[in-house]
Amino acid sequence: MAELCEVNVRLVRRRSSVPEARALLRAKLGEWRAGEAPADVGELVLSELVTNALRVAVPGDRMIGVRIVCRERGASLRLEVSDAGGGRPVVRRPGELETGGRGLLLVETLAYRWGVDERSAGIGKTVWAEVVAPGASPASVAAELVGAEAEIAAATVRPGQSVRVWGAWCTVRSVRSERYASGGVAVVIGLGDGPGLRMDADDPLLVRGGPQPVVAAGPVAAS
Repeated sequence: MAELCEVNVRLVRRRSSVPEARALLRAKLGEWRAGEAPADVGELVLSELVTNALRVAVPGDRMIGVRIVCRERGASLRLEVSDAGGGRPVVRRPGELETGGRGLLLVETLAYRWGVDERSAGIGKTVWAEVVAPGASPASVAAELVGAEAEIAAATVRPGQSVRVWGAWCTVRSVRSERYASGGVAVVIGLGDGPGLRMDADDPLLVRGGPQPVVAAGPVAAS
């Protein structure tokens, strides 16, 4: 059984919660004797997730939930940030002159994978990201997660995962992106024994399992 450590906290909706989340992660990884590399990347990813949650309009003065899960002394980290807001975050690729809007793009670049789940209790959503330490095998990390189900944006689906379509689980063989004539982005997912699936980049899909091995899909832009 893989060694697993976990912590859950709630943070108030204020700017200082971003450095508080980073400090919590650093302290816990030290307590769990994790390596430095996952701490450095994990802090960046967690900062972006908390920052995004602070920008979401929520009813009342609801707090932000943060969950940190560490496997095998930092071989992999799962970072979850929950908020009570509606909607789903979408990766943007802003122009060179734009100063903001790169948060999820950074998460997508640094994380092994990321996604969005509906909260199991209450309103809102949980945005999560998984970070794999250099030298750790993504395939072995994915093996721990086989059977776990999550709803994520179509743009983040990867070959090797299984998706729930047409009432059955189908293996993803390939993923590529296409542009609509109107300028939007579509994702075309090649499935094992059936026809391909074409959908908007931010459409939700229920997936399980992990890529073995990780195969990079074509660049996906979302507005």
